[in-house]
Amino acid sequence: MTTFTRLASNERAAITVSASHRLHKINDNLYGGFVEHMGRCVYGGLYDPHNPNSHLIDKHGFRTDVIDAMREVRVPVMRYPGGNFNATYHWIDGVGPREKRPRRPEFAWGGSESNQFGTDEFMTWCKIVGTEPYLALNFGTGTLDEAIAWVEYCNSDADTYYANLRRQNGHAEPYRVKYWALGNEVWGPWQIEQMTKEAYAQKARQWAKALKRIDPSIILILCGETGHSEWDFHTLTECLKYDSHALAGGSQSASLIDMHSIHIYTSSHDPVKNVLAPRSAERAIEIAAAMIDLARIQNGIPPAVPRQTICFDEWNVWDPQRAPGHEGAEENYDLSDALAVGVWLNVFIRQSKYVAMANIAQSVNVISPLMTDQDGLRRQTTWWPLLLFTKYMRGHTVATNVSCGFYDGPTESAWQQSTIDNPWLDVSTTIGDDGWVNMVVVNAHPDIAIHTDLAGVGSSQDQVKVYSFGGNKDMSRERVRVHESEWEGKGSYTFLPFSFTMLRWRPSKKEELLHWGEIKVNGWH
Repeated sequence: MTTFTRLASNERAAITVSASHRLHKINDNLYGGFVEHMGRCVYGGLYDPHNPNSHLIDKHGFRTDVIDAMREVRVPVMRYPGGNFNATYHWIDGVGPREKRPRRPEFAWGGSESNQFGTDEFMTWCKIVGTEPYLALNFGTGTLDEAIAWVEYCNSDADTYYANLRRQNGHAEPYRVKYWALGNEVWGPWQIEQMTKEAYAQKARQWAKALKRIDPSIILILCGETGHSEWDFHTLTECLKYDSHALAGGSQSASLIDMHSIHIYTSSHDPVKNVLAPRSAERAIEIAAAMIDLARIQNGIPPAVPRQTICFDEWNVWDPQRAPGHEGAEENYDLSDALAVGVWLNVFIRQSKYVAMANIAQSVNVISPLMTDQDGLRRQTTWWPLLLFTKYMRGHTVATNVSCGFYDGPTESAWQQSTIDNPWLDVSTTIGDDGWVNMVVVNAHPDIAIHTDLAGVGSSQDQVKVYSFGGNKDMSRERVRVHESEWEGKGSYTFLPFSFTMLRWRPSKKEELLHWGEIKVNGWH
């Protein structure tokens, strides 16, 4: 948790870190990805068998440079196949011999779908990358029978039709897909088979009951909206109802619904608004978490039933006018977008008590930090904060207080200004299992370097490692690269204007024992 104290603009900023105060375990799934049949995400992104540069393609037709990048950020879970695409997607079209797979019209983004890349190809890709699959069910033109069949195809080891079809297609062992989404954005007017909140809630519970019977171990994810809407309130209230008879075997420790999905994209033509816009998502998470608690209280859910968590399975910086979805949504990101992604990831770390999964949308070419062409892979500005977070910001959150000035101007989401603070220094801190403390600071001020007193930062023995970029709001895309340096770890540190800074240090054993002694004396646990 990071707390914030408002200071006047002429007061000295300060950050205090208590490295021994470990608060919440960070779920590695916060660094999940998303692959949709949209633009060049799949065809030309993951799968590019006709690329003349054969050294970029493996025997499956997969891009090896994309696989290497996914391994570099250790992507833990990958959502598929959409997104809006899955509202008319029938998984059966994408399995079996490729020459027999039908080409279908594609309604979400226009054009047609060849089905040359489907379930088995995706599962093979996930295995190569070392990531876990997360599948979204068709709640538009799909049926419950079709959904049950997909779970059977992926997860069953029984002697039944769809399990045997998987074996016939060359995959003897079940895939054991854990995560399944009950539709995608079915509240939206752009959806095929848009639903009311009442109709969706009823359908989601009935589907959940059936799907848990074929595989009680799966984790089902409810289709939410923004986390602060009437849709979220109604679906949570209606779907988080405990009914032991609906569960396989009448288990008292399971639940039909395990997670609640939120989607938010942020952007602004104003660089400062752009960087601070993800703070609105932080407030949305807090509101959604409160709705989950309220639904559990109102519906009398027993304490033994694990608390539902939030799955933020679409997030990113995206301006649909600048990068229209029907044209492939290929954003070109600048420094302010990279800083915004830094704030996004800070939000997920700070809210890791409630958020158990987050999926950047998307993982390649489509509003992505990675762009491919025939000859190779280009890393955009937004790649660098993602890489640093996935490499270092794991383990547990650490108690941190930030005292600094704040932005009090208009925000991109008008309600953000009146419901949550917008400090110039956006901060999160973690401690890894290796004992290293990691603190990310985004200075969102475009013009002022903020001189900051630091307490609890650094070690009496070692230099503090520093990873940074930015410092100039006019910096071109090509010049945004991570600069590595060291700092003595004493006194104050100056965070350059419009910059991302990660400080890494390892407290000495003596310092750790001192902190733990203080905790015990004061009665904290």
